[in-house]
Amino acid sequence: MAPSEATVLARSTPAEQAPEHLVLEAKGLTQHYQISRGLFKDNATVKALNGVSFDLQAGRTLAVVGESGCGKSTLARALTLIEQPTAGSLVIGGQDVANADAARRKELRREVQMVFQNPYASLNPRRKIGDQLAEPLQINTSLSRSERREKVQAMMQQVGLRPEHYQRYPHMFSGGQRQRIAVARAMMLQPKVLVADEPTSALDVSIQAQVLNLFMDLQQQYRTAYVFISHNLSVVRHIADEVMVMYLGCIVEKTSRDLLFERPLHPYTQMLLSATPSLHPDPSKPRIRIQGELPNPLDPPPGCVFHRRCPYATEKCKTEVPALRNVEARQVACHYAENFL
Repeated sequence: MAPSEATVLARSTPAEQAPEHLVLEAKGLTQHYQISRGLFKDNATVKALNGVSFDLQAGRTLAVVGESGCGKSTLARALTLIEQPTAGSLVIGGQDVANADAARRKELRREVQMVFQNPYASLNPRRKIGDQLAEPLQINTSLSRSERREKVQAMMQQVGLRPEHYQRYPHMFSGGQRQRIAVARAMMLQPKVLVADEPTSALDVSIQAQVLNLFMDLQQQYRTAYVFISHNLSVVRHIADEVMVMYLGCIVEKTSRDLLFERPLHPYTQMLLSATPSLHPDPSKPRIRIQGELPNPLDPPPGCVFHRRCPYATEKCKTEVPALRNVEARQVACHYAENFL
């Protein structure tokens, strides 16, 4: 269930926002893992990311959606420099960090922060909240103890926490409060990019709306660019400017939020939207079920990676890999995308 539309701030359309400079450019990001299959078998390769490219402007939100196993979290680890990609380039603030040395990567990590899915596991239970929020400042700045405390308390106020919370431990907070703390910690260094990996999925529906509003308030103030990873398309519809749909490590469709929800062109996107619950379903749009399971990433199908589950697949789909191409103000990887216009 999605948060109530009445309780979530409206996301302005791209035309209503002033143009901004690029803060992140990903080109051909690839992440392959070598997997041992036993004593008498050759190692296998899992192509978790397979040539993902996109860019992101300051103050904008790119939502990344898809089933579990499509590569969303692998992308998050690459963007936050937790893992170095196998191939491709990642440019943050005009600097290629994917191929930078260890010292430069350490300096640039402060420009990309992350909010994790589980607020119960992302905080240290043995440390007070004030100390955890001050840690990024202690590591990355030369501020005095009193200056760090002042900045932490100011950020706590921005995310809806009270001054007395500074001396409390994580177990003394609710799930929604812990996620607010996690957001505050990620924003302490005022990063250029914030990666949010399913930040509302562990929260009650009523709390989800509050956290989404907090994300949008902070973005409006700091002009932070968001990469918002989610499987909940109803939440994505509220917060995203652009949406990137992934399947088995590949981009299958990327366009503006409005275009994607009004007229999806890739069959996989159509099925995802059809499976999204709605309070006011359109009877003229038939429901499309996703058949079968996600293919084994150790043995991906030839041709289009989605053809075994696609009701429109032809022999061409089984043998030829569709290129990600421009079709009416969007990018889509489907041989027959024009048929859905």
